[in-house]
Amino acid sequence: MTLPPVPGGAQLLADQLAVVLGQMPDPSGGPVAGQLEHDLAEVFGVPHVVAVASGTAALHAALSACGIRPGDEVLVPALTVVMTVAPLSALRAVPVFIDSDPATLDLDYGDAARKVTSRTRAIIPVHLWGRMGDPAALAAFASEHGLAVVEDAAQAAGTARDGQRAGTAGTVGCFSMKDGKILWSGEGGFLLTARREVAEHATAFRSHWQPAPPGEAPLSRLATNSRLAAPLAAIALANLRRFSSLVELRRAQTRHLLDALEQAPGLVALPPATGEEWNGFAPLLHIDLPNPRAFAEHLAQQAVPNSTGSFRLVPCDTRPMFTNRDRPCRGAAQILDHTLAVILTERDTQTTLDRYAAVIAREATAWAT
Repeated sequence: MTLPPVPGGAQLLADQLAVVLGQMPDPSGGPVAGQLEHDLAEVFGVPHVVAVASGTAALHAALSACGIRPGDEVLVPALTVVMTVAPLSALRAVPVFIDSDPATLDLDYGDAARKVTSRTRAIIPVHLWGRMGDPAALAAFASEHGLAVVEDAAQAAGTARDGQRAGTAGTVGCFSMKDGKILWSGEGGFLLTARREVAEHATAFRSHWQPAPPGEAPLSRLATNSRLAAPLAAIALANLRRFSSLVELRRAQTRHLLDALEQAPGLVALPPATGEEWNGFAPLLHIDLPNPRAFAEHLAQQAVPNSTGSFRLVPCDTRPMFTNRDRPCRGAAQILDHTLAVILTERDTQTTLDRYAAVIAREATAWAT
């Protein structure tokens, strides 16, 4: 299999950056972030986009815009990174960790229902590894319990399920553009919403409450400085113009690696769900070997980067700041302990992928014997 070419690349980025750098310094920030928001809205088919400094900032602004206040409870899957939960701490809200289903990687809605209280205000589904849960089930659950839906779609740009793009299934969808994401700008993020009042709140929130939403005075609330810097917006805009090619490349990279590992002992590819158009963010394999987490850590030592081995990803409810929580999320732990999620970037060539496959297959054979 030959990986598809990606047009533009370094020259496109250099040209876009040169234009912006020629306009600096500009205290207004210039027009490029606004152009990025306009173009993102067209690509994702939504009326409102707000660009911010990171995926975490997008969640922070979105949760504030959804009315999350001190003491409010927000349902969060334990199958996530701590960055999903950090904005709740900043807003002095309470994360309530819910489990995930090992068979589907989707939320365990039975567990979520048991943890809803009179203080529950929102749910944050997390599309980890670009995998998207059932949008109809999510909508039904949120409607039944009167919850705002703030999607953490940081890794899911380009994924859709049942015709619904990731990030457009709830009240707000939040994305990261950190290096390694398919749509990247070094650092940065954005949020999508169909609701004008949410976008107006998020726009004010990212810039010390100015410009303020209609009917409110500038600087009348404490907010943040989480604007997206013009050079980063320029990089994002250049990459957005080749976004479909970047998604096609990541899907091809993932297919190539998974096909190469089809006969590897103790490893079974985790296919997307029916109706899911997965962006292929990270090749996913179920590890059916002794001490599976140790195997992932061993691969990381063999220069095969992966979520649990390289980044020591654990269920968020087991992090030190949350260990006073009862009812641990065992499904999330089972998923992470048995999943090999290989970390890719657009720089990974066919040679790199073949090396990863050879190392994984060799080490799996040795580990199984």
